Amino acid sequence: MALDPVSATPAAPKPKRSEGADLMVFLLKLAIVVFIIRSFLFSPFSIPSGSMQPRLLIGDYLFITKWNYGYSRYSLPWNLPLIPGRILPRTPARGDVVVFKAPPTARQDYIKRVIGIPGDTVQMRGGQLFLNGKAIPKQRMPDFVVPVSPNTDCASEFQRIVAEKPVCAYPQYRETLPGGKSYKVLDLAQTEADDTGVFTVPAGHAFLMGDNRDDSADSRFPAREGGGIGIVPLQNIEGKAVVNFFSTDGSAQWLLPWTWFSAARWNRIGEGF
Repeated sequence: MALDPVSATPAAPKPKRSEGADLMVFLLKLAIVVFIIRSFLFSPFSIPSGSMQPRLLIGDYLFITKWNYGYSRYSLPWNLPLIPGRILPRTPARGDVVVFKAPPTARQDYIKRVIGIPGDTVQMRGGQLFLNGKAIPKQRMPDFVVPVSPNTDCASEFQRIVAEKPVCAYPQYRETLPGGKSYKVLDLAQTEADDTGVFTVPAGHAFLMGDNRDDSADSRFPAREGGGIGIVPLQNIEGKAVVNFFSTDGSAQWLLPWTWFSAARWNRIGEGF
C-alpha cells in the first residue's frame, strides 16, 4: 500500500531583535566584564590631595591591583555586601601603598602607606618614626622640588624661583623600614602628630600613614569622618598601588584640546611603586 509523502512544515523564522535590544545586551555584557575587572583584577584611582607627597601628587592617576590581600565587600563597587568577611586573605607588607575605604564610614577611598602590621607597635617622637621600639632610619635628602601649578600650589615659605619659574621646595627625607623597603617623606614643621603615644596594631588591622607627614589625616588620629582613620581593618583595603598611568598639573581646559598635552606630566607616567 502506498504511503502519502509527509510534507515538511517550514520552521517559522526567529524574530529579529531590534538594534536597540542588541545595544542593551551589549551594554549589559560590557557592564558585567567591567564589574569583574574592577572587583577582582584592576581598578583606577585618582589622587585628590597632597597627603602622599612626594611619591604622589594631586592630578596623578594610577592603577591598583585587587588580588594582593584578598577580597571583601570593599573590593566591590559600591561596597556591595556580596562577600562575607575576607576570602583569600593576606597581610600587606610594611611599605606597601594601598587604597582602602576610610573608617569610620567606609564610604570614601583613601591612599596611604602601610607602616605597622598586626603585632607591631608604632610611635612618633620628635618627628622620628619608631617601629617596635626601634627608630626607623631617617636620612636628609635634597629638597623635593615641584613646579607651582593649579594642582601643586604651596605656602609662600616653601616657594622658590628656579629658572625664572616658581616652584615648591619641601624638606625631604628617606626612611628605610626593616627588610630594606625605603621611600621618601616630607617633614615640613613640628606638629602635634610628630609626638604620639605608642600604638599597638591588633590582629586583622594595619597602621597606615601618609608620606607627607605634616599634611596627612592617618592612623595617628582617631577615626572620624573627614579626619583621621584610626588603625584600619584589613578588610577595608581594596588593593595595592602599582603604576601611574597618567598625571596632569591641572592647567588643561576641556575646550582647548592642545592643553591636554601641555598639562600632562609625562615624566610621571609609567612610574611604579
